[in-house]
Amino acid sequence: MVVLGGVEDEEICKAAMLLGARDYLLEDHLDSYSLTRALRHIVERESAQHALFMEKERAEVTLNSIGDAVLSTDTFGNVTYMNVIAERMTGWSRKEAVGHSFTEVFQIIDGVTHKPSRNPLELAVQLNKAVGLSANCILVRRDGYEAAIEDSAAPIHDRDGRITGAVIVFHDVSMARAVVLEMSHLAQHDSLTDLPNRLLLKDRLTQAISLARRNHNQLAVLFLDLDGFKRINDSLGHAIGDRLLQSVAVRLSASVRKSDTVCRLGGDEFVILLSEVSHAADAAISAAKIITELKKVHSIGEHRLRITVSIGLSTYPDDGEDAETLIKNADTAMYHAKEYGRDNFRFFSPDMSLGAVERQTLEGQLRYALERKELLLHYQPKVNLKTGAITSIEALVRWQHPERGLLLPGQFLTIAEDSGMIVAIDQWVLREACRQTREWLDAGLQAVPVAVNISSLEFRSEQFIEGVQVALKKSRLDPGYLELELTETVLMRHAESTTYALEKLKALGVRLAVDDFGTGYSSLSYLTRFPIDSLKLDQSFVHDMIANKDDAIVVNAVITMGKSLKHRVIAEGVETREQLAFLHAHGCDEGQGYYFSRPVAAHLVAKLLETGIAAILLN
Repeated sequence: MVVLGGVEDEEICKAAMLLGARDYLLEDHLDSYSLTRALRHIVERESAQHALFMEKERAEVTLNSIGDAVLSTDTFGNVTYMNVIAERMTGWSRKEAVGHSFTEVFQIIDGVTHKPSRNPLELAVQLNKAVGLSANCILVRRDGYEAAIEDSAAPIHDRDGRITGAVIVFHDVSMARAVVLEMSHLAQHDSLTDLPNRLLLKDRLTQAISLARRNHNQLAVLFLDLDGFKRINDSLGHAIGDRLLQSVAVRLSASVRKSDTVCRLGGDEFVILLSEVSHAADAAISAAKIITELKKVHSIGEHRLRITVSIGLSTYPDDGEDAETLIKNADTAMYHAKEYGRDNFRFFSPDMSLGAVERQTLEGQLRYALERKELLLHYQPKVNLKTGAITSIEALVRWQHPERGLLLPGQFLTIAEDSGMIVAIDQWVLREACRQTREWLDAGLQAVPVAVNISSLEFRSEQFIEGVQVALKKSRLDPGYLELELTETVLMRHAESTTYALEKLKALGVRLAVDDFGTGYSSLSYLTRFPIDSLKLDQSFVHDMIANKDDAIVVNAVITMGKSLKHRVIAEGVETREQLAFLHAHGCDEGQGYYFSRPVAAHLVAKLLETGIAAILLN
């Protein structure tokens, strides 16, 4: 074997052997210096190639481990590289994609128009700078699946600054966009009914006003409030109330055009925007249709609920030229619809604003009426039509307003019911009536039972029966001296639970009466099961029974039925001798009205109890 030309560098020799340079080393025409240089060059070249390979491996691992997709092209727009994320998002493998046109592998469309979007790599090369993807950009995968994407594209330069291609980095934002859309939806919609909320309503109403102003059109705003919804919530619970609101929302949406907006403001208040109406009569037609639809039975679980709605209407431009004014005026008109008997609609008129301010003022003052001891009771007797004897006295609340004088129930009880203050007022009336009756008894008067009206909210409250017991105990009044009057509507709303409550009251010894009989929807089968002592015939029948044969028939029928059920029948609103004669002739037991006595203050009741009403009957 030939010695290696005197080369002393053992590492180079080893490298030469490994690199296959043995043949060169055996050629004796190479001197030691040249051979060393050649070997060093080979080692350096291989070392650089190895380092480049390692750097490429590190880059490959890095690009495949990041969460973004990376795709590069040459200057001709052909794919040169894709990482694994890009493969997954495009549906192309790198082996398949390399050499193909970028636009074939990376198909993007506008998320709004669904038309092809401009190639971002072309734009990056053209502008020679990084560019972002267009908004709402959608990537269409090879199998047709669509994904929202975001990020940017940039040109690739060589050492001399020449463009050699381009690279795009992108990632899937479908979930993020879905979350943003969901959050935006939640911010603009009611969580219970999924209807637009106040925020979205104002936006749409503002846009509709601008459009109506430009096109010289009209629009209408309907403000709706469910009549008596609080009673349903209080008696059946909020779960049933919520399902009823959802049922109402569905019917309202089905009652208007797709171009209109149905909104829930909160509670049982809804607003409807009729975006374009030719005449105010068009809005009235819509309101009447809604009233009819909502009257139909709502089947909520085992319950079949009937409700009515009061609607206020305002129109642009007559009743306001901005969203706030139109909504406020429609709200004002709605309260007037309630005052006119509910279950109807009213258009806004300027004079209503004064009434709305007055109502708001009264509501604020009513909250302090009890605290300031401004409420008081007047009493109206019920009279035996045969003997003229006073059989009982009905307690009727009044408000001694510091500025307006004495206010009757019709001037403030509706406000009390709508605001929920009626419960506190009812409780005070019950306690005060019992206290006053005890006072008459202690004074040695021939006292008679006192009758107290009970609202639906009070009757359905969990503390009602306990409150009756406390009022009786605190006043030391025998239960037989207390009569509770409840309307047909209150009794029949939940007949089964009503029976239970009435039986407990009857067990206490309290007397029970059905007030305003004939105006509700009593079921005779339940009426026979209720432990009722008397029926109070509503004054609307008594008022017209002399001139109206139909009312006379109703009066006679109620008297006959009452006697059959062994209930006392009391006629309300007796004002004339002719009415008294008719009732007496048909066997009515008792009467109440101005013909006998107006409601009087407590200190005047003593005289009535002493003299009776017999003299009036005999004249």
